[in-house]
Amino acid sequence: MSGNIQLLNDTLAQARAEGRAALLAYLPAGFPTVDGGIAAVETVLESGADIVEVGLPHSDPVLDGPVIQTADDIALRGGLKIADVIRTVRQAHAATGKPVVVMSYWNPISRYGIERFATELADAGGAGCILPDLPVQESAAWREHADKQGLATIFVVAPSTKDERLKQITAAGSGFVYAASLMGVTGARDTVGTAAADLVRRTRAVTDLPVCVGIGVSVHEQAAEIAGFADGVIVGSALVKALLDAPDQAAGLAAIRALTAELAQGVRRGR
Repeated sequence: MSGNIQLLNDTLAQARAEGRAALLAYLPAGFPTVDGGIAAVETVLESGADIVEVGLPHSDPVLDGPVIQTADDIALRGGLKIADVIRTVRQAHAATGKPVVVMSYWNPISRYGIERFATELADAGGAGCILPDLPVQESAAWREHADKQGLATIFVVAPSTKDERLKQITAAGSGFVYAASLMGVTGARDTVGTAAADLVRRTRAVTDLPVCVGIGVSVHEQAAEIAGFADGVIVGSALVKALLDAPDQAAGLAAIRALTAELAQGVRRGR
């Protein structure tokens, strides 16, 4: 066992002990380049993010909105390989000592080889994997290898998820539960919406796992609002957009450094 699920668990527990929500940042590997992506991941971790989710770009990202789709397309056209995703995890964790998880659709992992992917992710210091489109009833093979390697298996729940289904999903998961704040794809929103708080309440009724809320968070006021009722706040599209809008890499890193610091202040004001 070489994965870092315990580091992930400890990080979330430490945030709770400090009376705040954790800040989780999402960035796709290989964007704008492999090395540029590694620099971006390290920057958000050094600027206040507690945990980072490294996206494995996919040609059919059904959960992701246009901003992340654009970044994924840039990464894939740049020739990104799974080995580059693993290197991103390895270097980011080694540089910061913080937990790094991969967010991936199931098809690339299945094609790569379940045992191979789990072993390489754990050897790189990864803490787990978020699998938004892997049904729980089809996840036994992945969970077997993840457990063996010390990796968390993080499932996604949505406002439409019924209570009985929440029980099944959370019983099979580990690390934390990814709660989608609203129906639809990722992307910044002007408001958080009331469904998120209700989903967190219903999820906590069936599990002791931390519940982290994502989709739509872009400014510190939203981060503070979600931090008032969730264990973690997940921010992705706003960070990716800051990189997309920047004229060069230095400006992009400066932009995500400032945004991450602002969001980190937000999660601390939420309690």
